[in-house]
Amino acid sequence: MSNKIVYIETTTLKNFIKDVFIGLDVPKEDAEICADVLITSDIRGVESHGIQRMKMYYDRIKAGIYNPKTEIKIIKESPTTAVIDGGLGMGHVIAYKSMKLAMEKSKKYGLGAVAVRNSTRFGIAGYYSLMAIKEGMIGIAVTNTRPSVPPIFGVEPMLGTNPLTPCCPTDENFPFLIDCATSIIQRGKVEVYNRLKKPLPKGLVINNKEESEIDPTKILNNLGNNTAALLSFGRMGEDNGGHKGYGYATLVEILSSALQDGIYLKNTAGIEENGKKYFKVGHFFLAINIKNFISLDIFRKITGNIMRGLRNSKKAPGCDKIYTAGEKEFEAEKKRRKTGIPINENLQQDIKIMQEKLGLKKYNFPF
Repeated sequence: MSNKIVYIETTTLKNFIKDVFIGLDVPKEDAEICADVLITSDIRGVESHGIQRMKMYYDRIKAGIYNPKTEIKIIKESPTTAVIDGGLGMGHVIAYKSMKLAMEKSKKYGLGAVAVRNSTRFGIAGYYSLMAIKEGMIGIAVTNTRPSVPPIFGVEPMLGTNPLTPCCPTDENFPFLIDCATSIIQRGKVEVYNRLKKPLPKGLVINNKEESEIDPTKILNNLGNNTAALLSFGRMGEDNGGHKGYGYATLVEILSSALQDGIYLKNTAGIEENGKKYFKVGHFFLAINIKNFISLDIFRKITGNIMRGLRNSKKAPGCDKIYTAGEKEFEAEKKRRKTGIPINENLQQDIKIMQEKLGLKKYNFPF
């Protein structure tokens, strides 16, 4: 096996991901959705949520704690809202169908909001916000996740990394998209550091004595026993603005649980049922039909003007460029569609395991 990073062409990697899901009894149409979410993450440079996560989905489906055949139920519905039960199916499929429903409602009434319970991990939240852009809408997607972030002045993990992900269309080649956690770093990024055997920068993770931790292996182990925690953006205390990230993370927790009578705080770490530990999460999706407020062209032009105005403002000494949200991911996508997706040695091992276990011999990976 190669000791170096290798690059896999995006279509090949997406097909492999899809075939792994199909090999795990995920229906072909659903496997296509799951694979598209994961490959979109890798293409946009968000490696923490792409093919790196495939082995986790493989293990959880094999263990029977994710249902490969997703059956969602509408618990309550109005012209503009719905409450969905995901039945512990594939989170990507649940989220995709929930945002589609929100957009259908938004087309008719201007707004569509869907709250989801009993779901599972759904990949990058930005994928579902981007869905709304294609329909000329503003999209917002949020989800709670297993505890890894403490409240301000605390050290015990209580909240998840809880992304808050709004997306707006512009008249540029890419939309405005904030696709990030409400913590400084997310667990998946720590896993990337661990695969690469690199220490983290100081000030992102603390232990239960409020001391900074930088060893990714130690951090991942300690997150499991609640003796390490990821800091919310703003870092520790109010002086640095830590209460802001903490507050937004709490809002995401509420939207992901209180509207749908779902799981929250420590229960997202897993609930024992029938001898198995299930990892349930909730989501919330909002689609806003811009045409109900103003013409789409005017909205896109103004939004584009705002982004251009920010990028053209005076730069700090030594800085060559100002970016706006979504721009770096757009640039990463252009590059990776040409170069392929980087696969490190540790990830190569996971891919080989899944390939061999499922008999996917048609893939001739260079490792």
